[in-house]
Amino acid sequence: MRFCINYKFQCATSVSFTRQCIVSKVPIKMEVNPPKQEHLLALKVMRLTKPTLFTNIPVTCEEKDLPGDLFNQLMRDDPSTVNGAEILMLGEMLTLPQNFGNIFLGETFSSYISVHNDSNQVVKDILVKADLQTSSQRLNLSASNAAVAELKPDCCIDDVIHHEVKEIGTHILVCAVSYTTQGGEKMYFRKFFKFQVLKPLDVKTKFYNAETDEVFLEAQIQNITTSPMFMEKVSLEPSIMYNVAELNSVNQAGECVTTFGTRTYLQPMDTRQYLYCLKPKKEFAEKAGIIKGVTVIGKLDIVWKTNLGERGRLQTSQLQRMAPGYGDVRLSLEAIPDTVNLEEPFHITCKITNCSSERTMDLVLEMCNTNSIHWCGISGRQLGKLHPSSSLCLALTLLSSVQGLQSISGLRLTDTFLKRTYEYDDIAQVCVVSSAIKVES
Repeated sequence: MRFCINYKFQCATSVSFTRQCIVSKVPIKMEVNPPKQEHLLALKVMRLTKPTLFTNIPVTCEEKDLPGDLFNQLMRDDPSTVNGAEILMLGEMLTLPQNFGNIFLGETFSSYISVHNDSNQVVKDILVKADLQTSSQRLNLSASNAAVAELKPDCCIDDVIHHEVKEIGTHILVCAVSYTTQGGEKMYFRKFFKFQVLKPLDVKTKFYNAETDEVFLEAQIQNITTSPMFMEKVSLEPSIMYNVAELNSVNQAGECVTTFGTRTYLQPMDTRQYLYCLKPKKEFAEKAGIIKGVTVIGKLDIVWKTNLGERGRLQTSQLQRMAPGYGDVRLSLEAIPDTVNLEEPFHITCKITNCSSERTMDLVLEMCNTNSIHWCGISGRQLGKLHPSSSLCLALTLLSSVQGLQSISGLRLTDTFLKRTYEYDDIAQVCVVSSAIKVES
């Protein structure tokens, strides 16, 4: 490909410089305080941005038409088109943007500041200061706060500033210049350059709370810009109580392959879904009362590239879920077979947790048979005292008298202290098959 230039200098006003550069005549929106008198120095501010690929509008026709092959030959002779693919709108050359362009949240704003001595005098003690004013703060972007001793005629002071944009809305670049004339008079002036920062992505999240204390996060990321994005990284940084596993890849022939394909481009207005599973760490999983009340899950870190490799990065605020309500006592299944034989006993393991942080419970277990599920054992047995935020595991035996997918129901826990009964139905489901079919363990 043939490249014209790497960077574009977009100037606030139409001027010429002694250095070799291309200056656009498209002005930045500017509000200038009217000077009380003629200043010896001139301030110019330009935005630095990379060029874009040249686009053309192909004009072609069929050979039976009047022009024949004339239009196609003109496109083949055009140096800006791609050889062998002349009808594509995308060309080989680079072009300089003719406007200020869009600035999106998470990108880096770069600007070139030049102070030129237009007079025939030597100016002393020149101090150039660049601040960025947002709706919430004012940032100093100057590379150096030291004053330049003197500036001769037709000489200039140059500075390049960079800032990673972290706020949406109106931004004002305030450039102030102070200097001293040969006569000892102190002079000062400043200019304001206003620009808008837009939102590049729309992020929506959904939480799913599993019975095993796992939390599933679905993140929907939509590209709301007008150009495609290369999604370099989308990761979840969990809170200190969780470990995270990404569910956005599959194992193919021993190699982990992303579910989005090899080209992870996100076209304008397209949406992509990312899925993550958060599991509580071992030291917190044993404390049911703590995990129950955790609402802060973590934050998403998104990195993308646009056009010719300009990088952008966004990090969301802490994502919060609705804490699940388990009540005072929680019953969960630790182990259960997927398939069992008809009228043959099978075993399950239940975990009973006292979710209260203050009260000790004295529990009694009752087992009620249903039309298809029959419990094996003594109903109404004492489980003993269960202290706050503690758990106990219980092995139970049951059998099914009906084939098919059967729901395990009929467990009752009674707290003898408060005379309160907790009912647990549809705890899980198990597939019951004929005993003639061998069940793989």
